[in-house]
Amino acid sequence: FGEDTYLVSRISEVMVKAFQGPSPAQADSIMASVKHFALYGAVEGGRDYNVVDMSPVKMYQDYLPPYHAAVKAGAGGVMVALNSINGVPATANTWLMNDLLRKEWGFKGLTVSDHGAIFELIKHGVAKDGREAAKLAIKAGIDMSMNDQLYGKELPGLLKSGEIEQKDIDNAVREVLGAKYDMGLFADPYLRIGKAEDDPADTYAESRLHRSEARDVARRSLVLLKNQNDTLPLKKSATIALVGPLAKAPIDMMGSWAAAGKPAQSVTLLDGMNAVIGEQGKVIYARGANITSDKAVVDYLNFLNFDAPEVVDDPRSAQVLIDEAVKAAKNADVVVAAVGESRGMSHESSSRTDLNIPQSQRDLITALKATGKPLVLVLMNGRPLSILEESQQADAILETWFAGTEGGNAIADVLFGDYNPSGKLPITFPRSVGQIPTYYNHLTIGRPFTPGKPGNYTSQYFDDTTGPLYPFGYGLSYTRFSLSDMALSSTTLNKTGKLDASVTLKNTGKVDGETVVQLYIQDVAGSMIRPIKELKNFQKILLKAGESKVVHFSITEDDLKFYNAQLKFAAEPGQFNVQIGLDSQDVQQQSFELL
Repeated sequence: FGEDTYLVSRISEVMVKAFQGPSPAQADSIMASVKHFALYGAVEGGRDYNVVDMSPVKMYQDYLPPYHAAVKAGAGGVMVALNSINGVPATANTWLMNDLLRKEWGFKGLTVSDHGAIFELIKHGVAKDGREAAKLAIKAGIDMSMNDQLYGKELPGLLKSGEIEQKDIDNAVREVLGAKYDMGLFADPYLRIGKAEDDPADTYAESRLHRSEARDVARRSLVLLKNQNDTLPLKKSATIALVGPLAKAPIDMMGSWAAAGKPAQSVTLLDGMNAVIGEQGKVIYARGANITSDKAVVDYLNFLNFDAPEVVDDPRSAQVLIDEAVKAAKNADVVVAAVGESRGMSHESSSRTDLNIPQSQRDLITALKATGKPLVLVLMNGRPLSILEESQQADAILETWFAGTEGGNAIADVLFGDYNPSGKLPITFPRSVGQIPTYYNHLTIGRPFTPGKPGNYTSQYFDDTTGPLYPFGYGLSYTRFSLSDMALSSTTLNKTGKLDASVTLKNTGKVDGETVVQLYIQDVAGSMIRPIKELKNFQKILLKAGESKVVHFSITEDDLKFYNAQLKFAAEPGQFNVQIGLDSQDVQQQSFELL
């Protein structure tokens, strides 16, 4: 969901409540299961399933809050991570599953292992065989085993020998049955199945695809990263060259883990642009490049797809493909290049050592730039990419992620101005892979780099600009927004009081639009080093052209609390900086004191 613990916690809470509804026993609800518990996003090297070694303070401060938010929101289940935590696999981690989850957080629901994770305790090297693996997992508090058969095979013998107690099994069984009870299955075991005569004749009927909702969600998710000289929105009367391996890629548009999604029902970018432009203008399509010229990568991406290959190369030479795209560009008013990753490149177990767009596509972009025609990049990707060179070549860049079944229509809505983009980045875009990990809320240091000042003996990269390419919270619009100076209701805050921070947001452009006003707070001096800023609230505001609105944020002591070295969650008196802006970097600041 992103790099910020506050943002992810907000999303976590909303998702649990949306899945479960007023009661998980209702026929139209499902039980939320929080995954992967815990610290799965902190694996070394960004490589799936790798180890995690982390201080307790960082756990409590940064990585645990989103899980805790889901538990507090009432999630009925927790799915256990595949990684180890400070040398102990999560699936055998009594501190994680019992001391933290059950005792400290008060979780009363069902815990389930990840796929085959109990058997994998042998591979982790903490269990010598399946018997010991089952013992470790049940003693740690893993109620249900997913996919492996070790519980059924080993628990009876472990109980008989006295290596586990009856209460170990009873505890697990109670939670499994409790989940079924909470979901209403004891009252009606067929609650969610319904009657056979009510089954849809066609599961994939158009009426069941919720296309308008999918389109709306997708276009709200798009982020405009660059729009030099108002290249976007495109004119519907224009002749547009649409090129790139992702312009006509229905399976990639859906993204990874698309489950029952059918590529034939997803709308490609070519489909979406043709639908908008109709007879007014013209779209000239050329593939321009394959996803990658690396055969080993293509073979890997196709390995798990047994029905048909996901990545199908155009057999023509790279130069022939580029020449065809350049010809299309020369005959067009503007070029739109759909580039990035195939969906398999951002799948589980598809970690990358390189965040560049594959070279075959970069060569295409360079050739398109050389035509002199305005160049719009439509990025499709499941992770931030290193696009420093591309950001210099392009006149406009629209980040679309993997936009789903209605992605082509949603992207076209934005490209042609039928929808004004309002998305903001939930994660920092680095200038290069060498900056990883990079995130906006890093801790303060003794020798910080200050832009515009000499870098000697400061924390910097001397071979490139220090700082991100696009910061957390960043995203442009087809209109312009301005913020007035900030006003604080007081320069002091007591432990039971509230402080109001307000700004006036104005749409100074010519079209209606939405933007996200973001509140950050910095603890200037604490008992331990603190982040340079932390997101504490945000509001998405829709304003008509020329309209303005006063935006208020309420700050209390709870917003200032953090986990100290003793893992006590508390605020410390002293000076705090309040920052308000439209992204994490471009902010204005005022100060107050917590008494």
